[in-house]
Amino acid sequence: MEIRVPPLPESVADATIATWHKRAGEFVRKDEKLVDLETDKVVLEVPSPVDGTLREILHTEGDTVKSGEVLGVVEPGEGAVTEPEPATAETAPKAETEIPLSPSVRRLVLEHQLDPSRIPATGRDGRLTKEDVQAYLKREASPERGQGQVTPTEAAGTRPRQRVPMTRIRARIAARLLEVQRNTAMLTTFNEVDLAQVVALRQRHGESFEKKHGIKLGFMSFFVKASIEALKAYPVVNASIDGEDILYHGYFDIGIAVSTDRGLVVPILRDADRLDFAGIEKKITDFAGKAREGTLALEDLQGGTFTITNGGIFGSLLSTPLLNPPQSAILGMHAIKKRTVVVGDEIVIRPMMYLALTYDHRLIDGREAVLFLRTIKEILEAPERLFLGI
Repeated sequence: MEIRVPPLPESVADATIATWHKRAGEFVRKDEKLVDLETDKVVLEVPSPVDGTLREILHTEGDTVKSGEVLGVVEPGEGAVTEPEPATAETAPKAETEIPLSPSVRRLVLEHQLDPSRIPATGRDGRLTKEDVQAYLKREASPERGQGQVTPTEAAGTRPRQRVPMTRIRARIAARLLEVQRNTAMLTTFNEVDLAQVVALRQRHGESFEKKHGIKLGFMSFFVKASIEALKAYPVVNASIDGEDILYHGYFDIGIAVSTDRGLVVPILRDADRLDFAGIEKKITDFAGKAREGTLALEDLQGGTFTITNGGIFGSLLSTPLLNPPQSAILGMHAIKKRTVVVGDEIVIRPMMYLALTYDHRLIDGREAVLFLRTIKEILEAPERLFLGI
């Protein structure tokens, strides 16, 4: 049975073979992962359709393949694992040893003339990661290692440095960021929000919420809900430019930016206005898990009318987020810090967060942007409005 590249969306022209998880001659179970394909957006896992033996590998790690191309051949049938066929350039993944290596790891190993079997591996299924190799190089280059323990670049009398090609996802991110800066008129407006009421609500009901729904009540669901109400009040922020036209979207597909080892991805909460707090939290948790494991589907990342990004989880106090085209606005959340503020005529300590709204000034005027952000602030400072519809 031929193992083929799965159908790719029209927006994805091709894919790169990242990792083969089996060698020619090895037995594989049905639905067991055979190979990972890296596209501009996600990593696709290609499983075996049957129990059998991987008889032939036609494309090796690092090769570029298109939708429908044959990657290898599996011979159906039960049986013990057979001895691998002798490795050749045509039938085996490129590897320095029997340890399967990703393209980025292999480049580091070749550049520094390393033996992968000597490097402690911490990746999934005992695989060697780029971070493992970098940590090994750092240890080998340290003075405590004694004389003679230097990398090839150090031995040449130069300061250490590495040249590693961008992954497809990182290259795509770079291209999109340049594109959005060239083709939009980005402007950012700021405000700050007192989250005392949201914090108090979570403290009062967080435990019972988790018992009932099996998920923690986080902050993001409040921001999603508040954003939807603000988008309803100012629909131009939920719109996009298409040539000479403005597309007003009658639905609310909210992108949630998630950071991964491969780069930033933005899975979409479809029809987020129809989700309750528990539904939003569950979806976000599911997306975060898939993003870490590299199992997000392409359809999880397509579309979206508005995006929320939370730099606060990394400690960011203030930033100017960049648009996620063709969307016209993005909300930036930041770290919650206790600060002294004036409430009425009293100085009090409150959990405060800076908010940033970056918007396309070609479509959204400053007045609308400021009022949109102020609406989010007002809702979060009085979250009971979410339940009263006011």
